[in-house]
Amino acid sequence: MPQVLRTVAEVRARVSGWKWAGESVGVVPTMGALHEGHLSLARSARAACDRVVVTIFVNPKQFNSAADLEKYPRTEERDAALLAAVGVDAIFAPAPEEVYPPGFATSVSVAGVSEPLEGAHRPGHFDGVATVVAKLFGMTMADRAFFGEKDWQQLMVVRRLVADLNIPVEIIGCPTVREADGLAMSSRNVRLSEKGRALAPALHRAMQEAAQAMRAGTAAPQALDAARAAVLTAGYEAVDYLELRSADLLQPMERLNGDGRLLAAATLEGVRLIDNIPV
Repeated sequence: MPQVLRTVAEVRARVSGWKWAGESVGVVPTMGALHEGHLSLARSARAACDRVVVTIFVNPKQFNSAADLEKYPRTEERDAALLAAVGVDAIFAPAPEEVYPPGFATSVSVAGVSEPLEGAHRPGHFDGVATVVAKLFGMTMADRAFFGEKDWQQLMVVRRLVADLNIPVEIIGCPTVREADGLAMSSRNVRLSEKGRALAPALHRAMQEAAQAMRAGTAAPQALDAARAAVLTAGYEAVDYLELRSADLLQPMERLNGDGRLLAAATLEGVRLIDNIPV
């Protein structure tokens, strides 16, 4: 089993020893409740680095709701067993007070790319993400960090953070892992009923149809309106957004022009699901 490290001092001592031996270190930041998507990130890190640390920390600063924070699954023992099978070297699982000690008064805010989409619907969320990610990079001293493309906006925020603050870590984006029916893997999926789980792939299906329509010449507003209607007709309660944006800066796009990304968030049975695909 990977060694579970609880303090900053422990993880720094372990990583320092590896680096002293000339070994490269990869980190996979997670909030636990691991699924195949997380494990694919760990495998990518395992293939690219001599040593791999997976962090498990349910970050209170990126939740907008105390109820959501409370409901988030915590399955450390199961997670450790899964990571052992992948060959992870260490798990860094600090307590909240280790990450945010008494008197903690600093927040990292990334302007621009964090503001639309998730940023507009979850105020302060990306400040919480940027703050904890900056701290995890400093704590683990990793050479490379691995993030899933499913959280595309988060990936863009982290890239901006690292570039702007000259943090010496290479950010590696890894493809979204999907179920056989197209649903993007997420820790939230387990909260769906059997019926909801059967309906959930409609979001990805509508996005694919919109992308195909736009590639065939349909105007973006028309294709996106049809996609939103299809998601609601399928049984979702609400669509927070389903939009065409530039892939890097997430600027609105009225038509396909260069590297675009279709991003969506919708609610099914009270569970908020997000997805994105290249266009």
